[in-house]
Amino acid sequence: MKLPRTLFRALPLAAVMAFACAPHAQAQSLVELYDAARGYDASYMAAKSLYEANLAKANQTLGGVLPSIALSASASRTYFNYRPDYPVVNADPTKSILPSERYYGTGSAAITLTQPIYRPAVWATYKQGGPLLQQAAAQYEAAEQDLLVRVSQAYFDVLTSEDSLELVQAQKKAVGEQLASAKRNFEVGTTTITGVRDAQARFDLTTAQEIAAANDVSIKRLALDLVVGLSNAKPKRLLNNSQLVKAPTDDVNVWVSQSEVASPAVRQAQLGLEVARLEVDKAVAGHKPTLDAQVSYGGVRNVAGNATQSVPSHIYNPSAAIVLNLPIFSGFATDYRVKETVSLESKARADLEAAKRNTAQATRTAYFGLVAGLSQVLAYEAAEASSQSSLDANKLGYSVGVNINIDVLNAQSQLYQTKRDLAKARYDVLVGTLKLRQATGTLTPQDLQPINALLTP
Repeated sequence: MKLPRTLFRALPLAAVMAFACAPHAQAQSLVELYDAARGYDASYMAAKSLYEANLAKANQTLGGVLPSIALSASASRTYFNYRPDYPVVNADPTKSILPSERYYGTGSAAITLTQPIYRPAVWATYKQGGPLLQQAAAQYEAAEQDLLVRVSQAYFDVLTSEDSLELVQAQKKAVGEQLASAKRNFEVGTTTITGVRDAQARFDLTTAQEIAAANDVSIKRLALDLVVGLSNAKPKRLLNNSQLVKAPTDDVNVWVSQSEVASPAVRQAQLGLEVARLEVDKAVAGHKPTLDAQVSYGGVRNVAGNATQSVPSHIYNPSAAIVLNLPIFSGFATDYRVKETVSLESKARADLEAAKRNTAQATRTAYFGLVAGLSQVLAYEAAEASSQSSLDANKLGYSVGVNINIDVLNAQSQLYQTKRDLAKARYDVLVGTLKLRQATGTLTPQDLQPINALLTP
């Protein structure tokens, strides 16, 4: 049985300790924060512990097919007091039945080996061990993929909120300059009070947006700290905003087909169906006989005799046996147990079909989301250039008296909103590549490296 290669990677503890002790001003990459999260995130650690518990549980099934050895021993001391109802005295005093009392001790020990020969229920339980272990491995793999996406999402959420705050502050500065210009023009009589009030309203609105953006930055940073377990984690920024991951080259149906094989959710459902089938075999085995072989070696030592004689003795009684047990009637419990397991098998089959459908839907959603996201980035880049040209034209028109102040303010607002949408779209694309691999079940920590290479050194 081949386990996923992602299980139980050694946690770079030294690196995590270095991050924890590093100055808050030092920025961390995506891979560094993920390594820190692997040693801190409660959900991931719980999944790891559950895997280890299920590993031990799966190995417990060996106990039913391997021989069992038991050792038993006992020791006792007995007070013997014999008193006849009436004395019987013979002519010969040695043959007279007289009252007597004494102490004697008894010690016994035995070792017994039992080897199951034919136990259908035990054999079905043993065969369940493999699927249960693989199911636990799939659960652990799914938890690792979930942690990868959660750390990446929190990482880029911080960058998105920081970019939004910077753009709002830049917009506020530009609106402030436009407000000062409107006031000067009003003072010299080249514009009306309407332009001043429009600029003042836009400035106040931008101030409110700046407060909200600063609060959002604090919240997103706290969320990242909660995932990775570091204080004031500072993610590195993109080195080149124009360089992103490539669009998937394979058709969406190829990804869907891959998800039906590699997805941890589908594999868990498939293994669950196999376990359910074996559970039916276990229930049916309740009608079948069992056969065991037993070998025992024991002995009894009588110290100072026993109840019938006062002479010390030793008794040894080795034995071998074949034990047959044939169930005849169990109060219909076995019959109803079979019906229960058959129904649970049908449920497991339906769960498998639902897992395949949900995984296919999630894969298609992630695939088309990534493709649309990449196209959206290109569209926003074109919109950014157009918005910048529109702003320059409105500023020129305002300076020569063709446009009014509100035209410039609207053009500024459109430009900075486009910049914010473009920044978010870029980050969403990077996370979208991971979500697509998560949907297909192929996401591994190595998939962070291409994204990590896009960050500042």
